This record gives sequence, C-alpha cells and structure tokens, in this order.
Amino acid sequence: MHPYVLSAFMMSLGLGTILVFISSHWLMAWMGLEISTLAILPLMAQHHHPRAVEAATKYFLVQAAAATLILFASMTNAWLTGQWDINFQLDTFSACILVMALALKMGIAPVHFWLPEVLQGLDLITGLILSTWQKLAPFILMCQIMPVHPGLMTVLGVTSTLVGGWGGLNQTQLRKIMAYSSIGHFGWMILVMQFNQQLALITLVIYIVMTFSVFMIFKVNSALTINTLAISWAKSPVLTAVTPLVLLSLGGLPPLLGFLPKWLILQELVKQDLSFVASITALSSLLSLYFYLRISYALALTTPPSNVSSMVSWFLQPISMSTPLAVFVVVTVLLLPLSPGVLTLFL
Repeated sequence: MHPYVLSAFMMSLGLGTILVFISSHWLMAWMGLEISTLAILPLMAQHHHPRAVEAATKYFLVQAAAATLILFASMTNAWLTGQWDINFQLDTFSACILVMALALKMGIAPVHFWLPEVLQGLDLITGLILSTWQKLAPFILMCQIMPVHPGLMTVLGVTSTLVGGWGGLNQTQLRKIMAYSSIGHFGWMILVMQFNQQLALITLVIYIVMTFSVFMIFKVNSALTINTLAISWAKSPVLTAVTPLVLLSLGGLPPLLGFLPKWLILQELVKQDLSFVASITALSSLLSLYFYLRISYALALTTPPSNVSSMVSWFLQPISMSTPLAVFVVVTVLLLPLSPGVLTLFL
C-alpha cells in the first residue's frame, strides 16, 4: 500500500475514534464508529490473501450489524425519552440493546465468535490495531452509559473471563491466543466498569501496553505459531529471554505489571459484596495463565528441533519499532513497584 494512502486510512482511523470521544450525541458517535470501521477494512485486506479478504468481510458484516443495533437503540431511546444525548438517562430496553451492540463491537462473550477468526486472518500490525485502538471507541461509549443493568454487565464480564480462559487452552496459533486473551481481559474491565470507571480505564491502558509488547515481539520474530516462536532464540536471544516475563505479565502473575489491575478489580468486587463473582473470575484467570505458561515453556524450557521443516531466518531483521518495543517491554515487566505513585494520578 502506498504510504500516502496508508496515512489517509490511519488518519481516518484516528478521526473516527476521536469523534466518538468528543461527541455527546448518539448520531455523531455512530458516525465516528462507522468512519473507524470503514478506515480499517482496507488495512485488513491490503495483502490480497484469501484469509485477509475473508477476515475483512466477516469484520464488516459484524460491525455493520452492531452499528445498526446502536442506531436502532438510540432512535428508540430518542422516541421514548425525547433525548439524543449520550449522558442522558437511557430507557431500560434501549440500554440493554446498546450494551449488547457495544459488546458485539468489542468482541465480548457471548458475542465473541467473530474475533478469533478475524484476528487469525490479519497480519500482526493490523491485528494489534484491532485488539487495541479499535476497541477504544465502544469502550468509552459503554463507560458513558454506566451504570446500567448490573446483572447483564456481570453476566457479560464473567462469561468473557471464562470464555477467554477456556478458548485459548487448545490453540497453537498465536493470533487466536491473543484474541481469547483480549476477550478475557475485557471481561475483567466490564465487571469493574459499573462500579469504578477509572479502574476500568487503568486496566485498559495496562492491557494496551502489554498487548503492544507481545504483538511487537511476535512481529520481530515473524512468529505466527508457538512452534515458530520456540525457535526464535537464534535470532534474538535477549528478546527471547524477556518474552516469558511479558507473557506472564499478560497473564497477571505477580510481581509483574499485569497483576496490578486484577488485584485491584478483585478488591473492588469484594467491596461490592460480590465475593462469589470475584472467586469465579480469579479461577478463570488460572485458565488463561495456563496457555501463557505453555508459550513460556516452549520458549525457555524446551530445545528446538534440529531438523526444522520450514525455512528459518537466522538473523534478526532491523525494525523501526525497536525503541518503542524496548520501552513497552520494560514498562510491562518492571512498572509494578511504581504502581502506588501511578495510581495516585488516577484514583
């Protein structure tokens, strides 16, 4: 893709998300979501591969259905209440439809089935954009309509954490593993969003930092499967040694950064007398921790085969993202001791 065309699509992507951020009208927010969706579709299909075209088609159909539901719910709410403002108290029926439509846009269980298949058909950079930037706009909209229907939000959150754990257990494709990781992490955010939106935003920021680190590590090693990642020691031994720490941080293992949001969310759930929900959520994180441990085991504790059937690039290709990768990896692994100071800025 020509750099000018790529820049135009990237600016449209940013414009759509920013338009959602600054809008207080449901129609403007819907327009921002549509601009963002239409901007990422050419990025998905830029390699002209059948899997990429299939992923772009599936993504378009799902996002169009979600946008239709958002428009229908906002029009129904305007008909019942006479208001188009996002911050205005929503009608119960319209609020439930909006929550499910935004959940469909973010890929939250039980409306998550499109996310692993779409992410599997994309290259790693576009997959990173889909896993992080594309979820900002619906996430902010969901924060703005809170609190609404606590039972529905709790069911969505618990279901997402369980699906995110169970779904990734038998996967060998790294992009599908990251898709189920995204489902599980957003389940944690949905659970705490109805009680503490600032904590949900902190969790989102930490998730973006960790996910950027993981996707860029995969990009540096040109790894799409666990087996390919397991033989990356010859290309980048230092990065291979750090990768298990980044993965375990994404799984929420102390004393790494990923432990901080899960710890605070469990505390908040216990404060809200939801000890049973907190227990189920904590146990579901053990499921997701298993497949992170499996990748770490393949990287650090196994010897790769000497007769690899595929071509292996034995030299690390220079990349332009080495400095951001180093910064994000250090933050992912070492920021937890500074978390009290960081939290004072937000909470």
